[in-house]
Amino acid sequence: MKNLQRGLDLPQMLFSLMFILIMITACLWVVQPFILGFAWASMVVIATWPLMIKLQHLLWGRRSLAVVAMTILLLLLFIIPIAVLVNSLIDNSAPVIAWATQGHLVLPQLDWLKEVPMVGDKLFSSYHLLVDGGGTAIMNKLQPYIGRTTGFFVAQAGHFGRFMLHLGLMLLFSVLLYWRGEQVGQGIRHFACRMGGRRGDAAVLLAGQAIRAVALGVVVTALVQGVLGGIGLAISGIPYATLLTVVMILSCLVQLGPLIVLVPAIIWLYWSGDTTWGTVLLVWSCVVGTLDNVLRPMLIRMGADLPMILILSGVIGGLVAFGMIGLFIGPVVLAVSYRLVSVWMHEVPPPDDDPVDVVEELTEHDDHTA
Repeated sequence: MKNLQRGLDLPQMLFSLMFILIMITACLWVVQPFILGFAWASMVVIATWPLMIKLQHLLWGRRSLAVVAMTILLLLLFIIPIAVLVNSLIDNSAPVIAWATQGHLVLPQLDWLKEVPMVGDKLFSSYHLLVDGGGTAIMNKLQPYIGRTTGFFVAQAGHFGRFMLHLGLMLLFSVLLYWRGEQVGQGIRHFACRMGGRRGDAAVLLAGQAIRAVALGVVVTALVQGVLGGIGLAISGIPYATLLTVVMILSCLVQLGPLIVLVPAIIWLYWSGDTTWGTVLLVWSCVVGTLDNVLRPMLIRMGADLPMILILSGVIGGLVAFGMIGLFIGPVVLAVSYRLVSVWMHEVPPPDDDPVDVVEELTEHDDHTA
């Protein structure tokens, strides 16, 4: 009986497991306010680590100078533009909501329809017949819902103080990770090796490659398309071009593309009679809308050699499941799982026998067994 109790002390195992769970929960509780900032900092540092190493070589091998340079770059290219865009979104939201809710939504006259050859007069009369038959009533019914929808999205973007706090934490953690990146990476790899051996180490390395691929292929493409689309909107004279640029960047991040903003802007220009700028914006939108077909695959291949469908599925699924941070979590999970399953499958040679022979062999085996 003594040997049995010494060999398997069930209360000791239960209490040890309970203590470990309590410690893990307490640690997560303590660091919970910093998780989002640290997660974003990790994504940014992993994606820009090669650039930091190149800067360190250019700055006489001084890590401190490279960290200062990367901090300035993050401020100028990431934090300040995002803060300005969000602040502009909040500032411009009041007139947009007022315009959408105070009865200013009316259907346009579309006088330019008369200039369409052969069928212009008929189109113009048919359109006004439709408007006179109930178009105004339809707009009056839709107007409250448009106002509520606009107010909802502005309210979601209105937590400016909390957003800036997360940006500040992201910058602070980024500086620390740039300064001690090798030690942090080695510690994570060591922990992964302890958990899963060489496969655990490979999973960590694959996660880094997937993060870099998403940062280059998805985020950079969305920023390029959004900024170019915003330039086209501003030049064409579309009001609230900055606000629409933010919406366009977000729509590109969720893989809806920039045309969800550009097409209504083109229609609005034609409706208001400005056909020249409408045509210019139409041509520009064709260029911007197809840019991701060339730019995104090229950038993803620079980050990691992963299937395109895997990255895009991870981006969309991650956004639905985890929010904006899911942009990186989704592709990382799919990429690591895909590579580990692929390595596991290739540990044995692929079948090279003829399928007909395999089926006949299985049939003969079943007959002999019966």
